[in-house]
Amino acid sequence: MPSYADVEVGTELPAQTFPVQRQHLVMYCGASGDFNIIHWNERVAKAVGLPDVIAHGMFTMAEAGRVVTDWVGDPGALLEYGVRFSKPVPVPDDDRGAQLTVRGTVEEKLDGNRVVVGLTATIDGDAAVLSGARAVVRLS
Repeated sequence: MPSYADVEVGTELPAQTFPVQRQHLVMYCGASGDFNIIHWNERVAKAVGLPDVIAHGMFTMAEAGRVVTDWVGDPGALLEYGVRFSKPVPVPDDDRGAQLTVRGTVEEKLDGNRVVVGLTATIDGDAAVLSGARAVVRLS
């Protein structure tokens, strides 16, 4: 776990890339109970104007949050977390799927050993899929 004393504004968290494949979406449907057809049926997703099947917003948010909890080393240290969804995450039906890359930077040090981490998430190195993503964590 990083120490509050050793972390400075501008400290970068290790970036992570998460593969997102259709099988992950189906598994998330079962885990979350969200079986909305746009998350697993390409024909319906395209019929309603989407580019392809899309990942659940909460799935994308959870993957981004892993960058923070992996860095801290304790999911219980996450005190606040919020995002805005700026673009959907289309998931093609191929072996590669989509690649979600998440980066984090310490933006502010607060009292009580807390820091604010800003996150950026892009799909396939291009489109930002989250905006205003911020987490507050307590460090030792």
